[in-house]
Amino acid sequence: MYNFSTPLVPALEPLRQKGDNCALRNGFGHGMKGYTGTLANGEAIHYVDRKRWLWTLSVLYPLQPFAGIALHATTGNELWLLLPFLLNYGIAPLLDLIFGEDSNNPPEEVVMQLERDPYYRRLTYMVVPLHFLALIGTAWYAGTQELSAWAFLALALVAGLTAGLAINTGHELGHKNSRLEKLLAKIVLAVPAYGHFTIDHNRGHHRDVSTPGDVASSRMGESIYKFASREIPGALRRAWSIEKDRLTRRGKSAWHPNNQILQSHALTAAIWLGLVLAFGWTMLPFLLLHTLFAWWQLTSANYVEHYGLLRARDESGRYERCEPHHSWNSNHIFSNLVLFHLERHSDHHTHPLRRYQSLRHFENLPQLPNGYFGVYLLAYVPWLWFRVMDKRLLALPHIQGDLDKVNIDPDAAGRLFLQYGRDKMTEPVIS
Repeated sequence: MYNFSTPLVPALEPLRQKGDNCALRNGFGHGMKGYTGTLANGEAIHYVDRKRWLWTLSVLYPLQPFAGIALHATTGNELWLLLPFLLNYGIAPLLDLIFGEDSNNPPEEVVMQLERDPYYRRLTYMVVPLHFLALIGTAWYAGTQELSAWAFLALALVAGLTAGLAINTGHELGHKNSRLEKLLAKIVLAVPAYGHFTIDHNRGHHRDVSTPGDVASSRMGESIYKFASREIPGALRRAWSIEKDRLTRRGKSAWHPNNQILQSHALTAAIWLGLVLAFGWTMLPFLLLHTLFAWWQLTSANYVEHYGLLRARDESGRYERCEPHHSWNSNHIFSNLVLFHLERHSDHHTHPLRRYQSLRHFENLPQLPNGYFGVYLLAYVPWLWFRVMDKRLLALPHIQGDLDKVNIDPDAAGRLFLQYGRDKMTEPVIS
């Protein structure tokens, strides 16, 4: 297992040195951007984000369908079109195992400088048109080449796989206060036809996270397939209700042109119409499959991010403030680099305005056993997911085997209390 702070792999590492000359010798002035702050005791602190250029992987990752397309065009072998599935579900989890985890944090003394650096914002801007390029390019290839039926459908799933990344881009942009970033979030969410995401996520999920009432927080004993049947329609209903209430307070109809959900979906409709006109009616099943699989990517993320975690109520019945231990975290290097640090989810939910490059690791957090791509595979086999994650959940320091501190699926409660009652959990062990 590599240590990401070693010279073998570029690292994100705070450099605590006295004096600017020391900082220059440790990376400043050698093509690496540095940030300088001062500790409370007057000591100078110098920091280099050694992942700075590696964050471009988040920009390039949505283009992976073109690798398979190029190899198919060269060889004629349709199996190459499945290459993105191998990259995501085979190679990515393996790279997360090889490179391991990075628990380094940017020092708080330089975070303001780090957040104001326009480089990181520009990366999120740059990836927006690439999501459109990925969809249009795969649709063009599917609509113009002589492909077998299975290859056509496979390419639609590949397009959906990468469109799921557009939701991740919309997630990062949609949390920011600038008009440009909010507009870009609305635009990029048109690719997976998930224009209601920002409204539901920001004003619904972040409010209700890790409570039984949150459709986007999975429950202990709930399979991902049952969760999807609750989360996908529930998110749309909640987003529509929130947006309808906002417009009603302004004296407008829910169908007013200012409806932000309808604005994004109108762009989706325009994309679909353009692709159908360009490549024919075969685009309809292509786009339908693409969209459903893109939604499945978000559902997969939501399922693993809060599984079984529960915020406590105070005496008045109000839920406690969301804390880092109310989200499953992952510091796995590769998958974080291609997902704009999405997997440092604990800090994100505690401080949702923090930009991806500033998100922190905390000790004693709920930790996933692999990056998202690896744990997705685990979740797709419910009995295996339960076997690994239920014990990991109950072994958390703030739970210690107490099922009353867990968000449990009501349909599974009887079975879980029989299986993990207090007498069964005298020595909770993380497997």
